[in-house]
Amino acid sequence: MTLKRALVTGAAGFLGSHLCDRLLAEGWEVVGMDNLVTGDTANLAHLAEVSSFAYIEQDVTLRLEIDGNLDGIFHFACPASPIDYLKIPIQTLKVGSLGTHNALGLALAKDATFFLASTSECYGDPLVHPQPEDYWGNVNPVGPRGCYDEGKRFSEALTMAYHRHHGLDTRIVRIFNTYGPRMRLDDGRVLPAFLTQALRGEPLTIFGDGSQTRSFCFVDDLMEGIWRLFNSNENLPVNLGNPREMNMLEFAEKVVSVVGGELILEECELPEDDPKMRQPDIAKARALLDWEPKVQVEEGLALCLDDFSRRTRAQGAV
Repeated sequence: MTLKRALVTGAAGFLGSHLCDRLLAEGWEVVGMDNLVTGDTANLAHLAEVSSFAYIEQDVTLRLEIDGNLDGIFHFACPASPIDYLKIPIQTLKVGSLGTHNALGLALAKDATFFLASTSECYGDPLVHPQPEDYWGNVNPVGPRGCYDEGKRFSEALTMAYHRHHGLDTRIVRIFNTYGPRMRLDDGRVLPAFLTQALRGEPLTIFGDGSQTRSFCFVDDLMEGIWRLFNSNENLPVNLGNPREMNMLEFAEKVVSVVGGELILEECELPEDDPKMRQPDIAKARALLDWEPKVQVEEGLALCLDDFSRRTRAQGAV
């Protein structure tokens, strides 16, 4: 029997590398692709001797040619952290537009199911709470975050155009804040920032008054939802995330309780267009996929600790 085969763009990133692991565990052959602008081959080092995994270093915005069959294309390539996409806004827009177009074209040529990694940032700074899939969002298209938000919104529109016009089998997941091992220490997002600062004995950086909220989903839970969504027949977007919402002050306390030490905060100015609240409505995922996250934040932080401690020590910071 021929093994099913997938292409994962952004494979050397945090989520892309975990997706490669999940697909391989399901018995698939996997071709991983990344241009390493924000990814790191260290995330794939454990797959170096795995015969069913192959890696290609390439920019997805360039012409895509993959020999052989493909049953699924998982488009996860894109800078996902504000520290990255504010630095490379044009590349971020190109991967959401040209990159998505190339990946969709390859899926059409290979008769492969196309799976788009979209984002809760499609909702912008939401005026509806929690955010359901039928909320169209409150996005500033000309603000500094517009390169990411609008790039993802365009990629969703293009995916649906390929589905409706060409009959391509497509999936769209809107990913809410996800965390776990292999996140970059300098990612700039709140969880790696808090964990590394706590491990170094530094004050935890709070933007604004710390009242803004986020919801944190452990990466294994997300991968389970992605696998179930891929194997469903749903073409419209589906939220995946943890509906347990907490503000940044509460989250800082939880990080310090796991790491140990004293909670010391350093307040900074709130970035422009930073969402004041973020909480997924996962009613659709519950009904359609029989999915909801199982790992509580306290447990997930403990599961991250060894990985973050090891890499922080390797930097000579502890």
